[in-house]
Amino acid sequence: MTQTINFSKGHGTGNDFVLIADPEGSLDLSPAQVARLCDRRFGVGADGLIRAVRSRAIPEGSAALAEEPEAEWFMDYRNADGSVAEMCGNGIRVFVHFLIEQGLLVPTRGDTIPVATRSGVRDVLAGAAGYTVDLGRWALGREERLVRARQLAVARPGALIQLANPHVVVALADAAELDGLDLSVAPDIEPGLTDGANVEFVVPEEPLIAEGVARIRMRVHERGSGETLSCGTGAAAAALAFRHWAGRGAPNSWRIDVPGGRLSVRMFPTEEGEHVSLSGPAEIVFSGTVELGA
Repeated sequence: MTQTINFSKGHGTGNDFVLIADPEGSLDLSPAQVARLCDRRFGVGADGLIRAVRSRAIPEGSAALAEEPEAEWFMDYRNADGSVAEMCGNGIRVFVHFLIEQGLLVPTRGDTIPVATRSGVRDVLAGAAGYTVDLGRWALGREERLVRARQLAVARPGALIQLANPHVVVALADAAELDGLDLSVAPDIEPGLTDGANVEFVVPEEPLIAEGVARIRMRVHERGSGETLSCGTGAAAAALAFRHWAGRGAPNSWRIDVPGGRLSVRMFPTEEGEHVSLSGPAEIVFSGTVELGA
């Protein structure tokens, strides 16, 4: 038995997603179906799938509504292999853009849009050149991880950053080392993490700081998806790790260049502790229908 599904394809700095509007939560996609839709040869093709569900219509949305009653929409995010993920920094910007284009959300200028996710409610602000999301608080792991990757001659230490998703950030010697990495195979993390982690490899630009903004380059291997052209929470984690390594005096404004474009990260104080924001573009590329088998 097959069913016809309406979808849109969108991306944020090349990090691409299949987006499906399912307001009442009637669509139950299996991991195999998600993987099929995200397959670049046999499906639509994407780094992940995002289902737009009203928070009241999905069990995970109850906690979000208790935290923020105005969080009408839940971002049900799945990795390309069908596994569930907590949140996606690029995906949440594309998600809000999709809701607006579908007429499911009609914000006024300057509105902050609360979005429910598995890692809590995240506030998104629509701007003239893209979207900014408050990723919330972050945490630095107590111990470093050792990371091995193809074409990396020697294993390198990585900083563990928890920011919506788990990340391990590795500093490399130079751009040649970054460009020479083979991320077609997942890097090995020691000691491993129970749920895996995204691994970001970064190098500084020369000079690191220009006009008060620190600048770095990054490539990433995402758990459940492989190498992607961009990772929003990964870009923020990379900036946080680099600021930690740089020590006192490092700026709170960062520019991260990824293979798919450019993202901006800013750290700022709040009453509950330091938060991190991510800014970047979001685009819907096309929409269509697809036949989905059992």
